[in-house]
Amino acid sequence: MKKIAIYGQSYSLTAEKEVQLLLKVLEEQQVVIFFEKQFYTLLNQHNVLAKKYSTFEHFNDLNSSFNLMFTIGGDGTILRAITYIRDLNIPILGINIGRMGFLASIKKDTIQESIACVVNGDYTIQERSLLSIRTEPEIQALKELNFALNEITIARKNTTSMIGVQTHLNKEYLNNYWADGLIIATPTGSTGYSLSCNGPVILPASKSLIITPIAPHNLNARPMVIPDDTSIELAVDAREKEFLISLDSRIVTVPRGTKIFIKKAAFTVKSMLPNNQSFLQTLRSKLLWGEDIRNETPFSTNSHNK
Repeated sequence: MKKIAIYGQSYSLTAEKEVQLLLKVLEEQQVVIFFEKQFYTLLNQHNVLAKKYSTFEHFNDLNSSFNLMFTIGGDGTILRAITYIRDLNIPILGINIGRMGFLASIKKDTIQESIACVVNGDYTIQERSLLSIRTEPEIQALKELNFALNEITIARKNTTSMIGVQTHLNKEYLNNYWADGLIIATPTGSTGYSLSCNGPVILPASKSLIITPIAPHNLNARPMVIPDDTSIELAVDAREKEFLISLDSRIVTVPRGTKIFIKKAAFTVKSMLPNNQSFLQTLRSKLLWGEDIRNETPFSTNSHNK
């Protein structure tokens, strides 16, 4: 590593300790460090940084000379960070000070060990696919940032009534989902919103997308896994004049009658994974797979008889 970027969204005492530890380890490796400008200002306001650093504040301030971007936060921080990286092929590595941390997988107590893996080349790069969207008529807010790493969601707005989402795959009619909304998720997004709506978990390298209805009224509508080269066309029928489209954490209000076209984006995000981590290990720890509280202590016949 010679040149890295650091991105975060908020300040906390935990973040302060992790930033200082990260800087200590990186500076021992004589790495050139750039901070995202707003995060840099926030850290300076709390006297976290002992010296000045260069900053970036837009996608145009970064380029392929950067070897890596560290994020300080949770998965939401990484979702915001990709709006800076886009198609620059800068690998991203998240230090988790949030909650779940499927994407930001580096635990606070393994920062030094994980960075040592990165410095020594002891890591793998996961290519994570994204979704892209276009609309007819064109929505200005979706013109530049028209991609999502986790999911693109169609949802109702200002109503308790369901919406109908007429869905075509490769121009062939699939279904009209009567529901609170519809999620189109990537493999990365399979552990996000889609999972909470009973969608399946699929591995990051899977060549698939997931269609997951949100609280569907037609009860036989189930999540569906489709090839990731499928083109998806959606049209919304709703009582309200507007509905919502969300791209990860970015939400746009869209007029009824807008046609939506979704497909796999032309670029990927490169997620760096030190070899002391694995996706399956993360699944087990975050979703508590295999945990059985009944067997935490040996069964005692004597205590049972008492």
